[in-house]
Formats: sequence, structure tokens, C-alpha cells
Amino acid sequence: MSLKNDAFPSSEAFEAISAALSNDAERKDAIKTGGAVFAFELTNDKGEKESWYLDLKESGKVGKGQPPKKADVTLALSDENFGKLVAGKSKAQTLFMSGKLKIKGNVMKELAATKLEPILAKAKTQSKL
Repeated sequence: MSLKNDAFPSSEAFEAISAALSNDAERKDAIKTGGAVFAFELTNDKGEKESWYLDLKESGKVGKGQPPKKADVTLALSDENFGKLVAGKSKAQTLFMSGKLKIKGNVMKELAATKLEPILAKAKTQSKL
């Protein structure tokens, strides 16, 4: 099943994240670094919403929709800003402080999003973003 959704151009990053995590060493490192289940709620320029998740607690898998187990952290942002985050053109903390990134969950807000940056950086090298 493809993780990419043409209505959400930055969703190709989820394919790249999944590819990066297909390597056992990378997946184990990401789980050690992340230690949580992250849900992403993206909104495109037409106001449509779509969800993906990244399990960095147990499986190291990326999926579309809601995670099988409750997410520890949910990040809500626009498709455009997610693309900027993955491309390294914006930082999670900057998006959060400007109100462009909403974070819900039981992990400290600043820490939760910054834990993802190394994983997103790996996706950047494999995607066109």
C-alpha cells in the first residue's frame, strides 16, 4: 500500500521515511532515538485532512491513517509546512512557536518534535522535497 497521496505533495516523505527505516540498523537507531508513536495530521491547501503515523516505539513502521495503538504524540500542521520540515527549510520548534505546528500528547512539546528531526533528515536524502 502506497503511503503517498497526490493531494498531499509532501506525503512522499512518508515513503522516504519508510525506505530509510527498512534498514535494520537505521530502524533500531530510530526506535532508540524516537521512543514514541507519532501521528501526523496534515491539511492541504484545499482544507482536506489526511493522517499518517510513525511507530518509533516498537515496530519502526510507517503507516497511513491512525496508528494501531494510541499515538504518544500527534503533530498537526499543513502539508506545505510538513514539506518544509522534511526538506530542512524549517525547524519543528520554529513552526511550533509560530503556531504552525500543533502538538498533542504526553511528551514534552518541544522535545517531541525535535526527536523527529534526525529521522526526517534521513527522509530528506531519499525524497525530492
